[in-house]
Amino acid sequence: MKLVTAIIQPEMLETVQKALIRHGVGGMTISEVSGYGSQRGHIEVYRGEEYTIDFITKVRLEVLVDDADAEALTGVIIQAAQTGQVGDGKVWITPIDNVIRVRTGENGTEAI
Repeated sequence: MKLVTAIIQPEMLETVQKALIRHGVGGMTISEVSGYGSQRGHIEVYRGEEYTIDFITKVRLEVLVDDADAEALTGVIIQAAQTGQVGDGKVWITPIDNVIRVRTGENGTEAI
């Protein structure tokens, strides 16, 4: 099993979600997160004063999949989230040893 994690622009969430559903993904976890990458935040002007925004709001999306589906799923996310602009995000794959469904006690791929 693999955990595919993506940090994407909030405005791309609906597009990515629809692409994942078309790909057959049955469930995902979404979190609002803040951080920065190479762009290091930005400056905004409010009522004539400049403010440095250090952390940029993003969406963290997580999907558990079988090993064989991880690369394809990563491609789906990248294609749906990509705008070509700085700050599009990152996607990574993490190996998962086991998953247990709390309700039924199923584990492994049956719990996905």
